[in-house]
Amino acid sequence: MSKAEGQSGRHEGTGSLAHRVPDLAGLELLLAVARLGSLGAAAREVGISQPAASSRIRSMERQLGVALVDRSPRGSRLTDAGVLVTDWARRVVEAAAAFDAGARALRDRRDSRLRVAASMTIAEYLLPGWLLALHAERPDTAVSLLAGNSARVAELLLDGEADLGFVEGLSVPAGLDAAVIGHDRLIVVTAPGHPWARRRRPLAARELAATPLILRERGSGTRQVLDAALGGLARPLIELSSTTAVKASAVSGAGPSVLSELAVREELALRRLVAIPVDGVSLRRDLRAVWPTGHRPAGPARDLLSLTRA
Repeated sequence: MSKAEGQSGRHEGTGSLAHRVPDLAGLELLLAVARLGSLGAAAREVGISQPAASSRIRSMERQLGVALVDRSPRGSRLTDAGVLVTDWARRVVEAAAAFDAGARALRDRRDSRLRVAASMTIAEYLLPGWLLALHAERPDTAVSLLAGNSARVAELLLDGEADLGFVEGLSVPAGLDAAVIGHDRLIVVTAPGHPWARRRRPLAARELAATPLILRERGSGTRQVLDAALGGLARPLIELSSTTAVKASAVSGAGPSVLSELAVREELALRRLVAIPVDGVSLRRDLRAVWPTGHRPAGPARDLLSLTRA
């Protein structure tokens, strides 16, 4: 193989997702076709002409290399491949809506009417959906989001820099009132190639405590729960300040880790990570909304608090 051919092969295999995945407008059109059973009706719903809609569907079919829609005088019907792609498209569009809600919350911090501080797991995996629901109820409410560990959330609230906070630790920080809004559990995970992934028996707590782990930093709710469960004996192999960074390190095979079940659902489903049962240790925790003592949430903060409970 020539050098040019080798470079071409590498480029083809690692090209940008933007060139391989249809854009959101195309995916929304496909969802409308699936729901309405007519390309013309779908075109009217998304606000384009029928020829433009046909062109958009054909473009997606060329991009993906499969037929998506069978067209006939009786209407438009998804092919078998189209049904599968539509299911994936629905998840992409829902994720994009949650992403948009989260991105809006990061804008215009200075002039916002609701300032939210959240620990990393809640900020990454729960808050985008809550903010999307809040926007539906209060479309004119500007929200700013500050993410950090649970200790940082408490500091922001006590310094008057946030109106409502969300934490994952074992206890309520001094000076704050709280309400439990949900529950979570930590699980031990490894890459599939790790020896623990082939164990037939649950891991003993003492073995977990004796093993260097990829961990969140001290001050995070995740680390508080683990240290309490192991009597402060958790041994860090690596300490990282982001749930995403910890997860990426575990997936790469750098070592076992302990993470929120919320954070690793997709990796477990895809077998990029394996959950390791543990005996003799409780890794459950409460998720809490917190606010300065004596300042019960009002206005948008009260509405957001209600949405988290729903």
